[in-house]
Order: sequence, then structure tokens, then C-alpha cells
Amino acid sequence: MTARSQAPAWYVISLRPRGGNATLRRAALRHDAGLLALAPWKLETIDSVESRAALERALAADRLVFTSPEAARSAATLRDLRAMPGQAWFAVGSGTAAALRRAGVADVAAPTRMDSEGLLALPGLQQLRGSTVGLVTAPGGRGTLPPALAARGAQVIRADVYRRVPVVPPAHAVAAVQNLDAPAVLAVSSGEALQLALQTLPAPVVERLLALPVVAASARLVELARDSGFATCRQARSARPTDMIEAAAQLMP
Repeated sequence: MTARSQAPAWYVISLRPRGGNATLRRAALRHDAGLLALAPWKLETIDSVESRAALERALAADRLVFTSPEAARSAATLRDLRAMPGQAWFAVGSGTAAALRRAGVADVAAPTRMDSEGLLALPGLQQLRGSTVGLVTAPGGRGTLPPALAARGAQVIRADVYRRVPVVPPAHAVAAVQNLDAPAVLAVSSGEALQLALQTLPAPVVERLLALPVVAASARLVELARDSGFATCRQARSARPTDMIEAAAQLMP
């Protein structure tokens, strides 16, 4: 029997959107961990007359803010992305910045701390009085950004270009979580995903999850996990899969 065919030494339970676990799975494998995908939702582009018009208005703003890689990908699906002279583009993290660069926008600023607070700390988003900020995002999500940008004097032009659609996790993944045969860590990179999972999964599975340690992508998510009933929580350096898995590995005995 080869090392790859042996059972994992431990598991990472992911709440990332359906189809979004390939990079996290590879990072887990490097630490002899398996991945159980328990996605409570999938992501889909909002392709409508209204969403396209909102995106056109947002893309004409002085500054553009993209809140996730999917925001960048969906916007690029709806139209070509090109920076206009004098325009500044911002991404919530390195993954979002990379998605924008792949779509054709070369100059993108992103924070080292990849969350709303890190984004709002960027120098280019401090003095906003009299300016316009196009916020390319999804319904719900990062609710701190619009009021914070408006408080700095910006007119926020919002474009919701994708949506989160609740889905039922695969029965085999639910059963695997309920009957874990090795230690496990729950990876949390979205507060909305965590709350949806706790609200919709069967009670025995929720009880099993609450007994696990959590690795979270930000201080805000650590606080949310604790408020949700998780006793052991560790903050990763970022939401990058490698950072999440490294932090998860530190929680293993």
C-alpha cells in the first residue's frame, strides 16, 4: 500500500462554495490530511439587465473595490474589465487581485490582512470625500464596507454580480462528518457560510461540528465562531489555503 492510498491522518472540513475546494484539498494533502467538502451553497453569476447596468455604473467610478475572487470572475463574465486613466482598483485579498489581473486589470492594490478591515486600511481608501467608489460584490456579505466608505465621504455605487445559492451538502459528506474516524478541524473563511451550515445541517451533524476546533481566516470570524459555540478557535495568517491548512495542522495533537 502506498502513502497516497492510506487513510488520512486527520481531516479538514471545508465550508467553501461547491466546486471551490481544489486548492484547499491540495494544501491539505501536503499535511497528510483529507478534505471533507460540506458546502452549504454554490455561487452563480447574476446575469440580468439590472446587474449589467449596475456594473456599468460601478465601473465608471473613481475607485473600484472587489470583495472576492468570484466578484472579479463574475464581473469579467458580464463585460470586459479595463481600468480607465486615473482610476484605482482594490481587492480584498491576493486571490481577488489575482482574479482581476487574469481578467486584464494589471494594477490592483490588496491588503496583507485580507478582510474588510485590512481593505479599509489601504492608503488609497482613506480620503474619499467627493469621490465615487464602485463596490463589486454579492447581496449580503461584507456589510461593513458600504457604511465605512460612505462615512469617509464616498458615494458608493454597488453592483451585485453574483449570488450565493443554498444547496444541500452531499449525503456522503454529511455522513462522513457525523462518523469521523480521525481528528478534524473546521475551516471557516466565510461567516455567512458558517451561519448557514449551522442553521441547515441536521442537528447531530451540527453537534459534531461544534465539538471540533476551528481555524478561521480573520479575527472577526474567530469571534463569530466563538459566539456560535465553538470552544477552540485559531486565527490563520490569511484566507489563503496554505495559511488555513498550516494553522489547522497546529491544532492537531
